[in-house]
Amino acid sequence: MRILGIESSCDETAAAIVENGSNILSNVVVSQIDIHSAYGGVIPEIAARSHIEAINPVINQALSDAGLTIKDVDVIAVTHTPGLVGSLLVGTLAARTIAIINNIPFYPTHHLKSHIYANWLSGHQPEFPLLAAVVSGGHTQIIYMERHDHFEIIGTTRDDAIGECFDKVAKILGLPYPGGPAIAKAAKNGDAQKYKLPIPQVSDLDFSFSGLKTAVLRAVQKELDLPITTPSHELATKLNEQQIADFAASFQYTAIKILIQKLQKASTIHPAKSILLAGGVSANQLLRDELTKAFAKTRQVYFPEPKFSTDNGAMVASAAYYSIQAGDKFTDPYSLDISPRSAIY
Repeated sequence: MRILGIESSCDETAAAIVENGSNILSNVVVSQIDIHSAYGGVIPEIAARSHIEAINPVINQALSDAGLTIKDVDVIAVTHTPGLVGSLLVGTLAARTIAIINNIPFYPTHHLKSHIYANWLSGHQPEFPLLAAVVSGGHTQIIYMERHDHFEIIGTTRDDAIGECFDKVAKILGLPYPGGPAIAKAAKNGDAQKYKLPIPQVSDLDFSFSGLKTAVLRAVQKELDLPITTPSHELATKLNEQQIADFAASFQYTAIKILIQKLQKASTIHPAKSILLAGGVSANQLLRDELTKAFAKTRQVYFPEPKFSTDNGAMVASAAYYSIQAGDKFTDPYSLDISPRSAIY
């Protein structure tokens, strides 16, 4: 089964052709990072306009790279939730139009579900039941899966997502957007034990990252002997290179420790044979190393290739394939609507 997967939920315009859930025939991604980095974050209106310019060329390139025409495609899959309203509209309208004109079966996918299925794109076959940690700029969740297309949210953030926390801390330290890669790079020259940051005491398997972000801000102000009323944008200019590296390393160490502690707790409650990482933050090498170490003797750990950690069309196609195989029905493209927020996978 050849599936054309289309992704446009945020600031990447992407399309890919994947055969039988894991055989990648093409994968094209146009990123808007250079556009949004000047603003320190994604501007929704700019993102939507950029998707309009890129969507058709990206889809055509995906077909060309695969050596196929649209007539060779068996299913059209597209992200319809969650995401930015304008961005989702561009991708879904393009996918619906192609499906209607060419009479191709149509399947909408959940963005976070797709991130989980990026783990199958490397030829891996994680064993069920499993726990998946979805860690990105907009979400932090622990998902329990007993089988394909079965998703139970057992833990979620009560405030900020971990990726957002990386972005905000990077801004405090004067590092560029996106914050994840910038902090990981700076942390290589830092001392992760230099600044003791708090571990939020949140019950059950939920997360809280807003306090950690504030703790970094207060620690920087204290280090510089400045009042707490000092605006965060003024702090970075007063930090030296080593201080930035030490704060980056200390924050990264703490954020990763929080994630691993929650996953370890989840694994004692829910019987899981595999542990998966998913989402943009899963590209963090220290997180991968520490998670592998934490479960080395008890669970098999999987994470997607770094190029599939961020948004892409291949993960959309893979998610659609396994859902269809599990018995999910196709959707009438005329009836599909987008949903900027959705807890239902």
